[in-house]
Amino acid sequence: MLYQIALTMIYGVGSVHSRQLLEYFGTAEAIFSEKERLLEKVPGIGAKTAAEIKNPAVLTQAESELAFMEKNQISGLFITDNAYPYRLRECVDAPLLLYSKGNIDLNKTRTVSIVGTRNATSYGRDMTEQFVSDLCAAFPDIQIISGLAFGIDIFSHKAALKNNLSTVAVLAHGLDRIYPGVHRSVAIEMLQQGGLLTDYPSGTNPDRQNFVKRNRIVAGLADATIVIESAEKGGSLITADIAFSYSRDVFAFPGKTSDPQSRGCNKLIKLNKAGLITSAADFISAMNWEEKPKVIQAELSFTDIDDDNPVTSLIRQKKEMHINDLAIELEVTISELSVLLFELEMEGKVKALPGGRYRIP
Repeated sequence: MLYQIALTMIYGVGSVHSRQLLEYFGTAEAIFSEKERLLEKVPGIGAKTAAEIKNPAVLTQAESELAFMEKNQISGLFITDNAYPYRLRECVDAPLLLYSKGNIDLNKTRTVSIVGTRNATSYGRDMTEQFVSDLCAAFPDIQIISGLAFGIDIFSHKAALKNNLSTVAVLAHGLDRIYPGVHRSVAIEMLQQGGLLTDYPSGTNPDRQNFVKRNRIVAGLADATIVIESAEKGGSLITADIAFSYSRDVFAFPGKTSDPQSRGCNKLIKLNKAGLITSAADFISAMNWEEKPKVIQAELSFTDIDDDNPVTSLIRQKKEMHINDLAIELEVTISELSVLLFELEMEGKVKALPGGRYRIP
């Protein structure tokens, strides 16, 4: 883990260049073991950045961070690890390293991000609590992601805890602190039933720009992002836009046109960036997550029997599958699978359903 941490601490090297270095040298350790003159030859690196990689202070800083992690029972999830969230890995700007604390499984079958205004009304609180409660009734293993902020975020976490759901807070600072401090007790409770996650090392302050950056993780971790109350501008709209750019499902609860705290939600719906929902049932239906009755196929055609395409064979076996589950079963990336599914859909061999699910016609 030492070299993976160090790779994120090189001055002037972001996630793009870090991935290039990994592609060239295979592992983080190999990067730091390589000669400076060979590092310079990597496109986009050059002599200045190569010197930064070989700077002894980088490994010293990483050693300090690793010691902090071990002392405080913090785990590191590197982008090549099996436990790294597969949904997030498919995002172009996914962080190389995540720091986590608690009892976290970021690859649960169903995961939903819930975001909204910090200045929530009683309507927003009630909708959040009811939505999470109804989701739990339908899917007791669903996971709730949010950001531990005031308003809708903390209501989401509290509702998840109340319903014994796993819930994860994505933080905009290091795990040596909790912000806001008044939510510390909730954060501690979450460690037994989810946990805390960040891509920032210890010592990082909760600066404003960090909250915008962390929103990509909130969006990237989930199958869908739900916006419950949002003003015309705000962090929740940024999260929704990021989720939309990832081709993830986005939904919003509408509100009165005269209500300032609903203008953002109404705008998302108006611009077709979010589906309109009024309940968990609406959401479940839109995601096509309802339980389907099992149908016994009376007979198979010769093409069914001879079909050795692993994609169609697996979908036929399961009756219907989500693209994320297909990717896990077939051990391929979402991007590779999307191309295959599109070709099969054009050939009439699979049918795309709402919510990223597929079945055989």
